[in-house]
Amino acid sequence: MKAGTRKRDPRKSLRRPGWITLDGGFAARPCVVQDISSSGAMITLDDPSALAGRLRLAFSRDARTGHSCEVVWRRGKSLGLKFVR
Repeated sequence: MKAGTRKRDPRKSLRRPGWITLDGGFAARPCVVQDISSSGAMITLDDPSALAGRLRLAFSRDARTGHSCEVVWRRGKSLGLKFVR
C-alpha cells in the first residue's frame, strides 16, 4: 500500500435521524446520520461547535444504545466520527 493512501470501509448512505449524547448520557441532541460504515459515520447537526471530542451516536434517544465515537474531522455543520470501544 502506498504511503498516504488508506482503504476506507464501504459507506452506506443513510440520511436518517439520529441522536448524539455527550459523556454521561445527558442532553441528547438530534442530528442526521448522512452515511455510515463499519468503522465510523458522518453526521450533520445545527451547532457542532459545542461538541467535545468524544460522544455517543444512536438511532434512539436512549443513551445506552448506539456507538461510542471520536470526532476525527469537522467541516461546517458536518462531523466525521470514528467508532471506538
